[in-house]
Amino acid sequence: MNVWRQPGFWLPLLLVIVPALIPALNNSASLRETMFTMLMAVALASSLNILLGYTGYVNFGSIVFFGLGGYIGFFAIAKLGWHLLPAVLIGGVVSSALALLLGLAVLRLRGAYFALATIGINEAMKALVVNLDFLGGPTGMNLNFGVYGDYGGPANALWMTYWGLTAITLIVTIVSFNVKKSKFGLGLMAIREDEDAAEVMGVVAPRAKTWAYVLSAFFPGLVGVLFFFKNGIIEPGNAFRLHMSVELLVMVMLGGSGTVLGPVLGAAFYQRLRGVLLTSEFFKNSQLVVAGVLLLIIVLFIPIGAVGWMRSRFAQLRRVLE
Repeated sequence: MNVWRQPGFWLPLLLVIVPALIPALNNSASLRETMFTMLMAVALASSLNILLGYTGYVNFGSIVFFGLGGYIGFFAIAKLGWHLLPAVLIGGVVSSALALLLGLAVLRLRGAYFALATIGINEAMKALVVNLDFLGGPTGMNLNFGVYGDYGGPANALWMTYWGLTAITLIVTIVSFNVKKSKFGLGLMAIREDEDAAEVMGVVAPRAKTWAYVLSAFFPGLVGVLFFFKNGIIEPGNAFRLHMSVELLVMVMLGGSGTVLGPVLGAAFYQRLRGVLLTSEFFKNSQLVVAGVLLLIIVLFIPIGAVGWMRSRFAQLRRVLE
């Protein structure tokens, strides 16, 4: 069946496109910032799902590619005078290159050993950046305010980053769907079910896992450049936030790992919940506690996530909920 005719392909895209258009229709800067955070969460969760959902490898260090890409792109803009577009691309390419090198080593590990190794990678990268003076060391880097003049001023630059992030989020969603429906994706899911059996059936597991890792690293690298360009500042602590990796895991598991729609719904719900908690006097400093409790509940009671649960209960929705 042609992919363009499948409702499961269009539903996640519509759930990204329609909310993304609302800030432009209202010309609302505050709503744009809210949606920027939401779209960023969807893009990062969907990227993580390519590895976590399709291969079953739990990656606690996915945010390292967001931070590395952000640093590389920010350096290209602030120090080398590059335009935003090539800076974004180089951020994604370098992140993927690092994932390729790391994947050849850490993807030999399985289960808890792989998860622990990814935590170490994140902390090692943070320590490295802190000690590199040309990247600003522990204080990071700042953009000269005049840089935004090349983009029609700060207001236009903010809208440019917003539409750039919207495009990346849509592309991630499309890539996720096509990976799931491809022979490559079937191999990844075979690894998730039983890696040894998959290899017996002809899946070259080390190569497949490595390319899934590379693909899941590319898009966070792009997003990182846009995020830090928008903020005008980048610091090691903000670029390599380990707790953000944990939150991304919650988003994927909440919506349904291994599905295309799951990370979209999970990220949107979690970001909405997080916004409510941050504005609550009682819960404003405990959103990570809520994330931990949510993850525990999901693992114990609904490990297949919301989309997986609906697919298992309502057979008629399986064509719509991919």
